[in-house]
Amino acid sequence: MKPQLTPEEQQIVEYIEDGTAKSVARLPDEIARYTEMAHAQTTKKKSISIRLNESDLYLLKRKALETGLNYQNIIQSLIHQYTHDKIKVGL
Repeated sequence: MKPQLTPEEQQIVEYIEDGTAKSVARLPDEIARYTEMAHAQTTKKKSISIRLNESDLYLLKRKALETGLNYQNIIQSLIHQYTHDKIKVGL
């Protein structure tokens, strides 16, 4: 049974099979360039707006002062840990 390909996948297969594809000069340099581009994309930060309960924000800022951390960094760290399954949230 032949797998179903998307039109884009089919174009890639045809590009390779008809001999149009050519080898890249200085392949290690190209790999390094694309690796750097991928890393830049994964380390980019995006600003968001979030509404928090005023008392929660006050307590967060107070804890941040006690620990010497910036409260935005604490929020960022919590989100990162949650999205990477390092902490669980019980609602």
